[in-house]
Amino acid sequence: MNKKIVVGVDFSDCSMNALEHAVIIARNAEAGITMVWANHLDYSKEIFSVEPDNIRAEVKKRFDALVDKYSSQLTAGTEIDYRMEKGKVYKVICHVAKEVNAFLLVVGTHGSSGFEEFWIGSNANRIVSVSKLPIITIRAGVDSNKNLKIIVMPLDSTKITRQKLPITALLAKYFNAEIHILGVYTSTVDNIRYRIKNYVAQSETYLKENGIRFRTVYIDADNITEAVLDYAKKVNANLISIMTEQETTTANLWLGPYAAQMVNHSPIPVLSVHVENTGYLV
Repeated sequence: MNKKIVVGVDFSDCSMNALEHAVIIARNAEAGITMVWANHLDYSKEIFSVEPDNIRAEVKKRFDALVDKYSSQLTAGTEIDYRMEKGKVYKVICHVAKEVNAFLLVVGTHGSSGFEEFWIGSNANRIVSVSKLPIITIRAGVDSNKNLKIIVMPLDSTKITRQKLPITALLAKYFNAEIHILGVYTSTVDNIRYRIKNYVAQSETYLKENGIRFRTVYIDADNITEAVLDYAKKVNANLISIMTEQETTTANLWLGPYAAQMVNHSPIPVLSVHVENTGYLV
């Protein structure tokens, strides 16, 4: 079965940047791409200076141009296609992803179609709970012309923290990237710190067995988001891999859910993995 990546496209610069990222991933993963445009209310007026009745024709014209541009950049036997649907952005994207059996979603934030709004506050959980798929989000202005070389994977004391390991390892394998396992201590309690060390050791074993390069670093942090971002920037990471649910500390509640903090503030692309995503094999 051909692998598929679904990309949300509204033709803003931000979503074009996300598409560039997706093309690079698809080429290395030998996957196809399905671009998705959702005609929701009248937001398209922000992008297209055409009459509403002509919007679908304009969208098709732009999609055809993108297919021509990127088809030759994918591996043989894969293709880039598109879907034009009507409805709320997150519902349309999730529906198409399920229909084409995608293994990954890629979306831009700060796009005109309202991707960002679905990641703020309680809405952060909405798109994640609906999609059930790993999602790479890329903020506007992030350089799209980068292969994955360094992936930062923070591990905390929650049992679910390891569930992002298989898909993170899979992406690393596609690029021969190095994973930085980041053991994050938010407590001085010995048994909690021991649990994190144990999770790190299990991850190291998994990566060794699958022939994936890695290094391990431990840090103490009051605010997980700030600490992870600081480390990722220091090592020039190309991706940060997180769970959509994460250990919570008082200092970490400054902007709501952990995933929302990371997606809205990271200058580095973020891979958000839903709690139920355990079925990926390297």
